[in-house]
Amino acid sequence: MTVLVANRGEIARRVFATCRRMGIGTVAVYSDADAAAPHVAEADAAVRLPGNTPAETYLRGDLVIEAALSAGAEAIHPGYGFLSENADFARAVIAAGLTWIGPSVEAIEQMGSKVAAKKMMDAAGVPVLAELDPAQVTAAQLPVLVKASAGGGGRGMRVVRELAELTPQIEAARREAQSAFGDPTVFCERYLETGRHIEVQVMADAHGRTLAVGERECSIQRRHQKVVEEAPSPLVERTPGMRERLFEAARLAAEAIGYTGAGTVEFLADEAGEFFFLEMNTRLQVEHPVTECTTGLDLVRLQIEIASGAALPERPPAMRGHSIEVRLYAEDPANDWQPQSGTVHRFEIPSVRSEFELFDGAGVRLDTGVVDGSVVGVHYDPMLAKVISYAETRTEAARLLAAALHRAHIHGLVTNRDLLVRVLRHPAFLAGDTDTAFFTTHGLDTLAAPLVSESDAALSIVAAALADAAANRRAARVGGGLPSGWRNLPAPSQRKSYEARSGEIHEVGYRFGRGGRVAVAGHDGLELVAAEPERVVLAVPGARGPVRRQFEVARYGDLVCVDSPLGPVSARRLPRFSDPADQVATGSLLAPMPGSVIRVGARVGDRVEQGQPILWLEAMKMEHTVAAPAAGVLSALEVSVGQQVDIGVVLAVVDPDTAPTESAQA
Repeated sequence: MTVLVANRGEIARRVFATCRRMGIGTVAVYSDADAAAPHVAEADAAVRLPGNTPAETYLRGDLVIEAALSAGAEAIHPGYGFLSENADFARAVIAAGLTWIGPSVEAIEQMGSKVAAKKMMDAAGVPVLAELDPAQVTAAQLPVLVKASAGGGGRGMRVVRELAELTPQIEAARREAQSAFGDPTVFCERYLETGRHIEVQVMADAHGRTLAVGERECSIQRRHQKVVEEAPSPLVERTPGMRERLFEAARLAAEAIGYTGAGTVEFLADEAGEFFFLEMNTRLQVEHPVTECTTGLDLVRLQIEIASGAALPERPPAMRGHSIEVRLYAEDPANDWQPQSGTVHRFEIPSVRSEFELFDGAGVRLDTGVVDGSVVGVHYDPMLAKVISYAETRTEAARLLAAALHRAHIHGLVTNRDLLVRVLRHPAFLAGDTDTAFFTTHGLDTLAAPLVSESDAALSIVAAALADAAANRRAARVGGGLPSGWRNLPAPSQRKSYEARSGEIHEVGYRFGRGGRVAVAGHDGLELVAAEPERVVLAVPGARGPVRRQFEVARYGDLVCVDSPLGPVSARRLPRFSDPADQVATGSLLAPMPGSVIRVGARVGDRVEQGQPILWLEAMKMEHTVAAPAAGVLSALEVSVGQQVDIGVVLAVVDPDTAPTESAQA
């Protein structure tokens, strides 16, 4: 048997891993942007889908089926996202004589429209939140949540708190839904400011057996997209009878549509344990590993076996221990979750026990779609990896996962790693007090702050400067064995400058003396134990004597990355002399990421206010607003709708007001 995975990245690699364990052949498909991706190299065969965007490639069901037939595959696994919940694609797969590793076409159709699905669940006795007609929403019903009828993952979702914003937010949600799922249909429902996102994993076979194999809690979210997931749910664990009621509701939902395969029934719950049906995802979920870790089941294996006609056991295995998963994204939480793109120079989590596999005992699992040198582009979701811990207790699982992330070497892109570590170590999280407003309640600014203190970051940059000096000595063609800056007579300190992520400039002044000693300005008592281009050991003054600290240093052009037990630090090495051509005019709006201009909101000569949207970019299937940095006049607009731009490109220029305002004069 040979299976084609109609997907990319992490989930394609995950399915391939199970196929290898089962002795099943594998076929990958890939866009031009993914030609060098790990999932392509790991498959037994790979077929190109010409183009880069999802609409040109992974959303082209006809091309995917042609690829399966040409490569000799007998079955197609859709993964998640893209065509995984597309009934027409499932129907076409079956019509082509291939095995569809998923639920029936009818089940996908019934759950594919969230509007119709909620009505069906209501009729089946599953508690639901009432749907609202977008055209008839009143001020009294606010706030409301606008949701895409097809698909999920936070795409096409908007919270609306003012009636005047409803129409533009619906239009924006429709554009995102069309781009991500090929269907612009949206609907509204009452928005609950806080709640617990609880979901039940169901497995059903073609012999009439439906099992609820465990619940997951996915309450910590950003932009309605899950960030931290765990099994079992802390809320369910402490609420008597809730698990039984959840499992019964999930089985009712699955049996109401004659479901087969792996599916997830999602609910929104309150602290009292009452819950409401949100949707049913007729596919494997991103967060399925936490269920695998706590049940010992390989859910992908079960999917394949069910598609082959196998029957499920009479009852699922008992849940064991606790598992937590975090989604590691290339994004900047402190800067409005801005997605990042570029090269991942290094990606290593030293404490990982396995990739894509179950294991016995406590440990950390990694499911990732990137390796050293992978390029994160603008066409797809910026998730780098799922990092999953398992332990006997929830506290131990959180501690293991936080430590693994803290020690990870992730070079080249800004990620949400620091945020994830702070969440896992937060007292409210450890107490199980999580809800969908977690970031708002506990302050995103605080949670997204760097793990490394200012003083420790400064020490790491000192290590970077000394490592750079060692690299310069090693590369020197003459006198490379002499200490850096060696003179017969005392000389001024050498200086190196670095710019941190925050924009802060670090000036490091150092001078080598006799016996290899070094004096660093502002760091009295600091001793250099060893300095190599990739490793520096410093003895730092402590309350009871010197404390040795070891720093690993890596450099990629002008980017320097320093890893130590203190935490990760990255900075840009600044040239000794700046190029005037690199200067940017005051008031320039720079592209925060590569993307496509989809809308322009002002014309040259218009007066704009600070924070006013000037244009919108589409990148990674999401819309991003570029706003005026200050009040003034739009003096230049350098781009037009439909234009593709690179990061850092000047999009527009606002001439800021120079005259004082009346309030300032007063």
